[in-house]
Amino acid sequence: MNLRFLGTGTSTGNPEIGCKCLVCTSKDPRDWRFRSSSLLNVNGKQFLIDCGPDFRMQMLRALETLPFKKIDGVLLTHEHYDHVGGLDDLRSYCRFGPVDIYAENSVVNAIKTRMPYAFREHKYPGVPNLRMNVIDPSRSFLMDGVSVLPIRLMHGQLPIVGYRIGALAYLTDLKTIPEEEYTKLQDLDVLVINALREKEHLSHQTVEDALENIKRIKPARAYFIHMSHAFGLHEEMQKLLPENVFIAYDGLEIYV
Repeated sequence: MNLRFLGTGTSTGNPEIGCKCLVCTSKDPRDWRFRSSSLLNVNGKQFLIDCGPDFRMQMLRALETLPFKKIDGVLLTHEHYDHVGGLDDLRSYCRFGPVDIYAENSVVNAIKTRMPYAFREHKYPGVPNLRMNVIDPSRSFLMDGVSVLPIRLMHGQLPIVGYRIGALAYLTDLKTIPEEEYTKLQDLDVLVINALREKEHLSHQTVEDALENIKRIKPARAYFIHMSHAFGLHEEMQKLLPENVFIAYDGLEIYV
C-alpha cells in the first residue's frame, strides 16, 4: 500500500493570495501547498481521499509519473469546500464508468444540494457520473473489496470522519478525537494528521495538539498535513520535530 500526498495545505492553500510572508514567498517547493487530498493505492486499486478545488492541477501533476486509470473510490472526510470542491473534475474519470463516492449521510446530502445537475434523472451530457455510497461512521465498510474503518473526529463543533485502512490512518481537520475512538487507532504503521499552525485555532489542531495525539497513539511514523502559511517554513519546522514525525509535502509518496 502506498499513499501519494496530492495536497498538504489548508483551505486557502499556500501561498495565500496577496500574502508576502516568509512562507508564501519561499522558493522551497515544499512550502507551496495545494488543498489537502491524497491518492491511495491498495492491491492495484486506486482511491482518492477528499477531492478539493485543486484536484485538476493535482492530477495533471501526478499524471506526469502515474498512468491514467480508474479511480476505484473516493473517501470524503466532510463537506467543506476545500475537501469537495473538485468533485466536478472527476468527469474525466467517468469514462471508466461511475465514480463511487463514500461519505456519511449529511455529506452526501450536501453534495447533492450543491451539484443538483449531477443527480437529475435527465442529466446534461458530460456532467460527472457520481455514485453516492452512504457510510455509517460507527461501522467498517468495504470500498471495492478494501476494508475501511471510519474514525469519528470533531472539527470544532462539526462531526467529521477520518479513515483507517490497514495500518494507515488518515485524520484531517480535527480539533479533538472522542475518547472512544482512540481504540481504533492502535498499532498503526503510519498516522497522517493535521497540524494547522502553532497558534491556537477554534476548529483545527495546533502543532502541539498534533504532537500530543501522536504521543498518545504511538504510530511508527506520523506525517503532518493541512498546514497553513502560519505553520512556518518546512525546512526549519522539520528540525524541531521528533525523529518519527515528518512534514508531508505535495508529491511526497510513502509506503505502508
